[in-house]
Amino acid sequence: MAKRVVVVPYNEQWKTDFDKIKQHVLPAIKDTIISIEHIGSTSVEGLSAKPIIDIDIVIKDYSVVDSVIGKLASLGYIHEGNLGIKDREAFDYKGNIDLPKHHLYVCPEFSAELHKHITFRDYLRNNPDAVQKYSKVKEEGSKLFPDSIDDYIAYKSPCIEEIYKKCGV
Repeated sequence: MAKRVVVVPYNEQWKTDFDKIKQHVLPAIKDTIISIEHIGSTSVEGLSAKPIIDIDIVIKDYSVVDSVIGKLASLGYIHEGNLGIKDREAFDYKGNIDLPKHHLYVCPEFSAELHKHITFRDYLRNNPDAVQKYSKVKEEGSKLFPDSIDDYIAYKSPCIEEIYKKCGV
């Protein structure tokens, strides 16, 4: 069954959702991480998004990754590997039905993917015109391709690439 592509206007609740997830994982991992970052479209005020919270847990380096994987496993998270993206470990979750829908990643602080996530987020947070343009593209893409995440991603890719150039990633 194909995933529906649903993009909705920005929702203030996303900040609270991020905090709820952060407070759920933080006690188990606080002694092995640097920070927990709200990334992705839900982290940018005013940006339309798929209502899924994206989170990067930042670690110093891979020397602590096994410890973090174990601690997250104790909370019901399942390590999925890097899913083809260097220096980014992905996690699924089971049994956390009280948590808002989210994607959880662990990245070492030197990760190019982490740098891209943070730079992109911060650029959008400081550029309302880019937020407006990107929101429009995402909304259009979800209407044009409600049953194809791949086509939706392809549709919005030129806009993302334009933003990457502007913010230097």
